[in-house]
Order: sequence, then C-alpha cells, then structure tokens
Amino acid sequence: MSIAENLARLNDQIATVCRRCNRPQAEVALMAVSKVHPVEAILEAYAAGHRLFGENRVQEFQQKSEHLSQLTDARFHLIGPLQSNKTNKAAELFDAIDAIDSLKIAQRLNAAATALRKKLPVLVEIKLSHEETKHGLAPVELPALLNAIAEMPALEAVGLMTVPPWSEDAETARPYFRELRRLRDAAQKAHPALAQLSMGMSNDFAVAIEEGSTCVRIGTAIFGKRVYFKEESSA
Repeated sequence: MSIAENLARLNDQIATVCRRCNRPQAEVALMAVSKVHPVEAILEAYAAGHRLFGENRVQEFQQKSEHLSQLTDARFHLIGPLQSNKTNKAAELFDAIDAIDSLKIAQRLNAAATALRKKLPVLVEIKLSHEETKHGLAPVELPALLNAIAEMPALEAVGLMTVPPWSEDAETARPYFRELRRLRDAAQKAHPALAQLSMGMSNDFAVAIEEGSTCVRIGTAIFGKRVYFKEESSA
C-alpha cells in the first residue's frame, strides 16, 4: 500500500476507536514518525494531506530540513531523547520538543529558545517502565520539573509522553497509559496547560486512545520498514 493509503486506513481506524470510546476524533492527533525514512517519504505524506511529523535525531532532521523548507504548514516534533549539546539546534529546527526528561535539558532549551525569540511547547517524558533502554523522568520528580518550567519564559509544558515496554499483546500497555493519564490529571490541577498525552504506537494505539491519548506516534504502519540513515551520533 502507498503512504497515502496507509494514512487513510489509520485515520479510519482511529475514527473507529474514537467512536467506540465516545471521543471526538479531533481529540486525537496522528503523528507520522518519519525518523530514519527519507525526505521523499515525508513529501509523499505531505502530498496526501498529512501535516504532523515526529523525528528522533537532531542531525538527521537537520539534513532533511534542507529539503523541506517549502512545507510551511507542516509541524515537526523531536520525539527522541535530546543530548544537552544538541539543544541549540533542536530549538532552532523543531516546532515542539516532546521528550524533556531533566531540568538541565529544560534550562538549555529555554536559553536557546529565548535567543531565538521563540516559544517552544514541550512534553515531559515519563519513565514508567523498568527497562534500562527507556528514557524519561521518574514520576516523583514531575512536580518539581513542571514548577521549574513554569518559570521559564520560552518554554510551555503542554503534556506528558511515555513509551511502555513493547509487546505483541497491546493490552500489556494499558496500565502504563492509564498511569500516565493519572499523572497528567494530577499535575494539571497546578498546570492547566498540561492537556496532552502522547502515547500509543503502531501496535497499541487503540488501547492508548481508549486510555485518553491525544497523540499517537506511528511510523512503520505509515512508512513501512525503516531505512537507516548513515549518520551521526544520537540526538
């Protein structure tokens, strides 16, 4: 199937899930995760009407962005872990940063965005899994980080994100999604702008929507298997 056909099928599936759990489809954004896919794939998705994309690596997207300047209404989010030495370039390249996991990164992003006279929406990534390979902030540290970000004029915390352990059984992700929503609901009392929940990928997005996701991040089901870039260190 083409990228356009994959997008249409996924939007239909999202609509079906939303009807089943009595949610307006407009509440759930579909992010096309274009990491390690070529510029041509992004252009094809854009031609099909898609506008929201997720990238994992700063330098990879820097290379791609040179060929995407004409996509003025597309939005590109950094969804992978961000190294502190890449914060300046990340603030310049991306419309939002969806993986803040430390005060140091937030401070550096705030300084970079301030220099650019830019207001950056950010999501805080929460680590709910015990897997060593997963990134994110410990839940107990969330209130302090949100309070700190609230004092940063160039950042706005607009939500939370998480990546549960992968499983062929989507139901195993439900407790993680439910916990992220609980954390969001508790934190939103002090931080009303914290409305977004970025959770759910190709194998478990239906469960994520049922548990309140406002953005599902889908790559393989849109673009097919990854074609890895010959490029630099991580973001």
